[in-house]
Amino acid sequence: MKFIYIALFMGLSFVASAQNKVKGIISDKDNRPLAGINISMPEVHKEAISDAQGTYEFSNLPNGTFKIIFSSIGYTTKIISLPISEKEIIQNITLEDNIVHMDEVIVSTAFNKIQSQNVMKVEHESIKSLQQKGRATLIEGLATIPGVSQVSTGTSIGKPVIRGLSGNRVLVYTQGVRLENQQFGEEHGLGLNDAGVESVEVIKGPASLLYGSDALGGVLYFNPEKFANPQEFKADFSQRIFSNTLGSNSTLGLKTSTEHWKFLARGSFNTHADYQIPNGDRVTNTRYNESDFKTGIGYSNSKFSSILRYNFNKLDLGIPEDGFGEQTTNHSTIYPKQAVDNHILSLHNNFYFKNSKLDADLGYIYNDRSEFEDSNVASLHMKLSTLNYDLKYYLPKFGKVETIIGIQGMHQTNTNSGEELLIPDATTTDFGIFGTANYEFGKNVLQAGLRYDNRKISSETNGLFGNEGYFEGINKSFDSFNASLGYKTNLATDLTLRLNIASGFRAPNLAELTSNGVHEGSNRYEIGNANLENEQNLQTDLNLEYKSSHFELFANGFYNHINNYIFISPNGNVIDGNNVYDYVQANAKLYGGEAGIHFHPHPLDWLHFTSSFETVIGQNDNGSNLPLIPANKWNNTIKGEFNIKNWFKEGFATLNIESTFAQNNNSEFETRTNDYTLINMGLGGKVIIGKTIFNLNLNANNLFDKTYVSHLSRLKSDGIPNIGRNIVLGVNFMI
Repeated sequence: MKFIYIALFMGLSFVASAQNKVKGIISDKDNRPLAGINISMPEVHKEAISDAQGTYEFSNLPNGTFKIIFSSIGYTTKIISLPISEKEIIQNITLEDNIVHMDEVIVSTAFNKIQSQNVMKVEHESIKSLQQKGRATLIEGLATIPGVSQVSTGTSIGKPVIRGLSGNRVLVYTQGVRLENQQFGEEHGLGLNDAGVESVEVIKGPASLLYGSDALGGVLYFNPEKFANPQEFKADFSQRIFSNTLGSNSTLGLKTSTEHWKFLARGSFNTHADYQIPNGDRVTNTRYNESDFKTGIGYSNSKFSSILRYNFNKLDLGIPEDGFGEQTTNHSTIYPKQAVDNHILSLHNNFYFKNSKLDADLGYIYNDRSEFEDSNVASLHMKLSTLNYDLKYYLPKFGKVETIIGIQGMHQTNTNSGEELLIPDATTTDFGIFGTANYEFGKNVLQAGLRYDNRKISSETNGLFGNEGYFEGINKSFDSFNASLGYKTNLATDLTLRLNIASGFRAPNLAELTSNGVHEGSNRYEIGNANLENEQNLQTDLNLEYKSSHFELFANGFYNHINNYIFISPNGNVIDGNNVYDYVQANAKLYGGEAGIHFHPHPLDWLHFTSSFETVIGQNDNGSNLPLIPANKWNNTIKGEFNIKNWFKEGFATLNIESTFAQNNNSEFETRTNDYTLINMGLGGKVIIGKTIFNLNLNANNLFDKTYVSHLSRLKSDGIPNIGRNIVLGVNFMI
């Protein structure tokens, strides 16, 4: 904590010296002013929206040459590179009509490029678009992105899966810092609420170059909501209700900004009863309650900017154990259950020099997790405290070469105070150093990088040798060198090719190294292996993307080879009626990809048809199938956009057909899963009644109340189907 206060003090002590300003008017080809255009300067973290006269303005800018991006749905994204050294610069812009999607700035990759310039294909989805699909939780919404799935326990607990890799192999970033919340556990969910989150970026593939250990399978990067523009005050209230779980989600937020200072705060409460399957039964104790609070304060001038954010998330989670027990619509959880308090404090600083920049991020995460079996005395109580830092220096641009060097690190302690131990008391320390460069020449972009990491794990001896709950102390060190190479080119005016080769690694976690006991929920006795080595992978990605005014097509293919893949295997013994499993290693491979189209025919520009297909196959080198590999999926959506006079604007209606194929490539611990098709519908838009304006969203998911079981459902082994029909109504008011 001391480091955070020191950094904040240093940052706020900077005094502005330059008062540079850029302003102008944005118009269309007929010289008509354009309102609502998004203008961003990603290198100095500034954004604005053009007003009714098409004007925009940025002030308190540092000296240097910076990109300014002008974007909006319906217009071609325009990027200019503007030298700034005068007190005031007038920069007027003309935008061309274009029906394709707005080109977003990608934050999760090194150089903050817009997607069309990015070497790596990154999926970007706004949280608003995910909420319009009517999903009950954030992770359910993420699972609609091609290549992303979830391992679920009912509707309350979901763990992300990217191209067949999950758990510690997928790294989650929020508020610019890595999220650490005991994510190794099968019943430890994402622990994030979508309130106060602007968008999510998905890196599908090894991202160890930028993020170190645990990014072997990919990254979910959550961008927090933006502050208000200077001299603005905004407040909003949203309410969603869910028919199946008799659920409710309420959110209230406010934000305001001056020229230098900005502030926001948002609170949310989420409550659900047991979910109902198509025959009318409710799955006992799948109910849950969640409280979430987010706040942020920022300061910026022409030399420096700083943003301090805090998030508190409180979860009360029922753990389903009895299947179809007492049928009730009570929202209060019963035993067994979990109570999870998660605190995230982040400090993001930018120091601007003449031709370079330093980003300094500090994060502190405190995760307090309790599990209760049959009383209010916690049988399992773990406290995880994590301090991490991330320093990146953007060197002066050399010709067309941009270069970043950086260091990252983490210090983490786990302590137990419950009757049972899942993992021992332990300390984990990470340190990494990296460099990466981006070179643009003509229509081509080349990006390369190299990184070294070290992770040290030490744990205490606990219990009596030979007994359940005995953990032998360890003192292990894991090292890894990783590299990446990416190339992007325009094969034709509308045709883009991306090729990426990257390595990644994951150090074994404490559960894999030290386990000795029955893992509740999976009913198996697990024995760790202190001799496990790093998982090390090499993945090749090929992306082909075509975009024209009325037709888009993409095709992604990947091949991922993992050395020393860690998995559990039965050893033939039985302890107290539970089969015994050992943690072992073998080489593995995963391959597959995603493909899709988006068609909006002229002159029916209001009509959109999208279709995507995703597949992944995962096997050990001996040919046996890996566990938790999602089934193939084919998704089709028809969307119509419309306005009704002056009282219903930005209207949309959607019909979605989600077809999941049978999963016959199951591991030896799993059973095959049948195919199924779900029909989902949505309707929404902006309602204007006098001076009252609100957004309305109505969804019917699993419209025909189909009985189905997802291959990645942890309730599958008990024969419990997934959720039945769910009608979702949402409204959002600007106060």
